[in-house]
Amino acid sequence: MIISTLCYIEQNDKYLMLHRTKKRNDINKGKWLGIGGKFEEGESPEECIVREVKEETGLTLKTYKLRCVVTYVSNKWETEYMYVFTSNDFEGDLIECNEGDLQWIDIDKVATLNTWEGDKIFVKRLKETNRFFTVKFEYNNENLIRYKLQEY
Repeated sequence: MIISTLCYIEQNDKYLMLHRTKKRNDINKGKWLGIGGKFEEGESPEECIVREVKEETGLTLKTYKLRCVVTYVSNKWETEYMYVFTSNDFEGDLIECNEGDLQWIDIDKVATLNTWEGDKIFVKRLKETNRFFTVKFEYNNENLIRYKLQEY
């Protein structure tokens, strides 16, 4: 089981996206993702996302909001539980990321990028509502076969 965080950092109707190009044996190789990563021992979701954003981007989140929890189930990979945050309140200057290339992308264009199919669904939902939700995605290899979304 994997527990992770992800943050969509927003500025001027753009999200800061990471094009995963630099890590070996990366299940996300070639895909565009928000910023985040796996928990370290003893971390809360908030501590994890602040640390991961700082490590990958050089930015310090000042405020952020937990927007959804995503469950990924796959026949090929471990089950992953991911806490998804958004933030438009940060400080600092972007650094080079050792996992890929950082780029500000128009929010409306994120769905056109090479992302996981499930990511397209929850990113659209982040834009459409401020309500908290959970979503479970089931994959067969890299193909999304079903999902269930619950809004609160």
